[in-house]
Amino acid sequence: MSTVAAGLGTVLTGGPVQNAIGGVVLGAGVLLVAAGAVGLVRLPDVYNRTNAVTKAAGLGIVAILVGVAILVPEPGVLLTLGVAVALQLFTIPIASFAIGHAAYRSGAPSTPSTLREDDPGSTDSRGDEG
Repeated sequence: MSTVAAGLGTVLTGGPVQNAIGGVVLGAGVLLVAAGAVGLVRLPDVYNRTNAVTKAAGLGIVAILVGVAILVPEPGVLLTLGVAVALQLFTIPIASFAIGHAAYRSGAPSTPSTLREDDPGSTDSRGDEG
């Protein structure tokens, strides 16, 4: 492995296959985060926006961190990225739930196509079976 000076520090570069795989995973993560940003702007209500951002950003950030781990396979970097991935996987769903719950409790309106469990007019997709 050779080192290449890059900005503030050095980056270890592997072979062309390792760089290609790392770049693809990193690029996929960036695209997922971008999809979450588009969903944040385009979706109609807080519930749909929260869902889109949670899924896209959660997977996108993890993909970006995994891509960096592939590109820079040092033990210290891998440990730091592993902790960051674990924290992201635990905190993103909790934050999403908290945002959705706060929106629900504050009476944030939803689109007519969004079914709510406490709405007497909504139907359960399982039917009326016991």
